Amino acid sequence: MSVANHEAQSWRLSAGTRRSQRLLVFVPLLALGGGAALAWSGHLRVAQFLWAAGTAPVLLALMISAALSLSRGAIGLDIIAALAMGSALVGGEYLAGIVVALMYAGGQALEAYAQGSAEREMTALLGRVARTAERRAGNRLESVAIEDIKPGDVLLIRAGEAVPVDGVVTGTGSALLDESALTGEAIPVRHDPGSFVASGVTNAGAPFELEAAKSAAESTYSGVLRLVESARASKAPMSRLADKYALGFLLATILLAGGAWILANDWRRALAVLVVATPCPLILAVPVAIVAGMSWCARRGVMVKSAQAFEELARIKRLLLDKTGTLTFGEARLHRIHRAGNLSETEILRLAGSLAQASQHVTSQAIVAAAHSREIALQAPLRVAESAGDGLSGYVGDHPVVLGRPDFVAKHVNEASLPVPEALAGSTQVAVAIGRRHAGTLVFIDALRPDAQSSIDTFRRQGIERIVLVTGDRAEIAESVARKLALDHCISRVSPKGKLEVVRAERRGGPVMMIGDGINDAPALALADVGVALGARGAAAASEAADVITLVDRLDRIAEASGIARRTRSIALQSVIAGIVLSGIGMLAAAVGWLPPLAGALVQEAIDVAVVLNALRSLGRVPWPLTLSSMIGARSEGSSHGGAAARPAAL
Repeated sequence: MSVANHEAQSWRLSAGTRRSQRLLVFVPLLALGGGAALAWSGHLRVAQFLWAAGTAPVLLALMISAALSLSRGAIGLDIIAALAMGSALVGGEYLAGIVVALMYAGGQALEAYAQGSAEREMTALLGRVARTAERRAGNRLESVAIEDIKPGDVLLIRAGEAVPVDGVVTGTGSALLDESALTGEAIPVRHDPGSFVASGVTNAGAPFELEAAKSAAESTYSGVLRLVESARASKAPMSRLADKYALGFLLATILLAGGAWILANDWRRALAVLVVATPCPLILAVPVAIVAGMSWCARRGVMVKSAQAFEELARIKRLLLDKTGTLTFGEARLHRIHRAGNLSETEILRLAGSLAQASQHVTSQAIVAAAHSREIALQAPLRVAESAGDGLSGYVGDHPVVLGRPDFVAKHVNEASLPVPEALAGSTQVAVAIGRRHAGTLVFIDALRPDAQSSIDTFRRQGIERIVLVTGDRAEIAESVARKLALDHCISRVSPKGKLEVVRAERRGGPVMMIGDGINDAPALALADVGVALGARGAAAASEAADVITLVDRLDRIAEASGIARRTRSIALQSVIAGIVLSGIGMLAAAVGWLPPLAGALVQEAIDVAVVLNALRSLGRVPWPLTLSSMIGARSEGSSHGGAAARPAAL
């Protein structure tokens, strides 16, 4: 089975389980209501039968769940609810039994809602790579499935397409490739004929031919997907917050119930203790608080896929950060214009931007975007000639204009070389000649996000002890970013497999969160205790592997979500402790005979209400329950309040 099919099947199974849990709550609810109406009309025996019938399926589902948990070596508080329902049915306390069944089913439904409320509808991991490729067959092209590509096949990779298999650039032209998804390097890289190209990168220039070196199954991108699956399988699931108290509470309950039965010689006291002990404050309070916190995060543009991930988000001690597209924008932006003559910066950018309109090259589009951002009016160029990967020449009005690599422009102005400014780490320089004379140089860099420093500071205030930059980019670029942000450590030139090793090493010091957006980050995102993908722009593989996805392209929202998770966990713990204390008092009252089973169930309901109201403090000002409109609102808010400011139009 392929990775994509396996992921889709796993998602369908978990979704089906959650739907069953939500539907199960209606059985005891209808049975309780119907039985109450029958008892009111004088048909008590029929009512008791209906209550028993409503309790049975919940008890059966609970016993199956408890057996599966025990088979994995886990002991949960659900056992107490099973004992309470079973004892109620055996002892004829049907009304108490149906009340316990309703409480339990309601708790399970809420927990299922917590798991599914922020689940995105993604069932395929291979969304980035096309399903077909154009293969040369003599003098014609044929469309073939990527699974049918064999080593030696010659493929045509068109502009904007992802490379489907590992191969070698062939023909006479070079290839300009955006490798940021695999290596983390923001600036496109030119590959001359004979150069090896990894699958998963994108053609950022003119069409080129690629001779396949491997099949799709053996290529780099598929290897990354296999690492994702392996990392997911090796990450142990985290138990529910309430289950941490399960064993002690279970033993105390059984001892108290057994002692009450033996000392008073009345099995009803034991049943009353079990009914009061049914840990609905624990079953309900935690998922309610988590649903509220997850809803709050969704309102702020952060989608948390599961309650487990949300719980873990509150415990993070170490943070790993990708660079390109995470701490930086992941694209070239104009940093500076160095003048080499008398023309103003505005005029240089106007003429260069006008000529650049004729090219789809990413750097040309960056020049055009820079001109537009300064509200410079551009005019249509004439007689444009483009040398793929080198530059452009043409006319803007009466001015002959050349722009491109410094050596390319130098040939057009009959110079051996051009004076260039001191290079910045990770910068790209575009020389501009106007009227056969060197006019200046445009310097582009992949700039830090404006919220990067404030987000790092927020993470540290929240208690994250160590922050590490992990990137496939060059050492000098990575170290420059790490110094600017005062990070604890920097690891550069690291492969997807290497990032896995970094995650494993950092986990020895505490729970780890990894933030990234590229295909190269996907395995690390899957292995980390919490993987966060900048889903607004990130690769499908990263979004699929991650536990958390941002709907708005802002790093500070992740820091905000971390704070929400920590506050929510604190509130959930308060509810759990309060529930245990109140239930303990009720159990003692039941043990001495002050609370019969039905009264105990009602007291337990009152305790439920108290702890759930406390858990609802996690809502803040957020509408609840989570709806599609609130998630759409998060997108709109991100666009209007942060999207444009934090991230300008794509270059």
